[in-house]
Amino acid sequence: GLVVDGRTLNIILQGGLEEKFLALARHCRAVLCCRATPLQKSMVVKLVRRQLKAMTLSIGDGANDVSMIQAADVGIGISGQEGMQAVMASDFAISRFKHLKKLLLVHGHWCYARLARMVIYFFYKNVCYVNLLFWYQFFCGFSGSTMVDYWQMIFFNLFFTSVPPLLFGALDKDVSAETLLRLPELYKSGQ
Repeated sequence: GLVVDGRTLNIILQGGLEEKFLALARHCRAVLCCRATPLQKSMVVKLVRRQLKAMTLSIGDGANDVSMIQAADVGIGISGQEGMQAVMASDFAISRFKHLKKLLLVHGHWCYARLARMVIYFFYKNVCYVNLLFWYQFFCGFSGSTMVDYWQMIFFNLFFTSVPPLLFGALDKDVSAETLLRLPELYKSGQ
């Protein structure tokens, strides 16, 4: 691991040592920045996003973490004694740090699997509908006449676009929560 304090970050960020810092950070499993200013926190997140082209996750519990949370791809705010500013600026909110494991491993896996299935579903739904309209044009001699009324097309899209996401969101759980917590490597299977 690598532990960097605020004064060292100031030297790194202002002295043009970003590449050396990132080269060192690549060899570490964890990088911890302590006693850093809010600006330094957000600059580190932006540096990692820009140089490493990596997806970033920031976790904070106070007002001093808001800029870091907003600079990251995914921000998690922890509600607690330092107020609700981090929660209001975040994408996800949890009440305690111990809930992070379940948020990432269980709900993250389920969300990833659901989104992948829904993209395939929407592609299939639209291919079927457009294919039907395409072959109808051969039948009517490419006259441009419509096969279905406008209100039927609206209800088709409304029904097949609103009901399946609700059902998938409520019912689709490919692996149980207990199994996902026991085997964290299952998170990578979808990627």
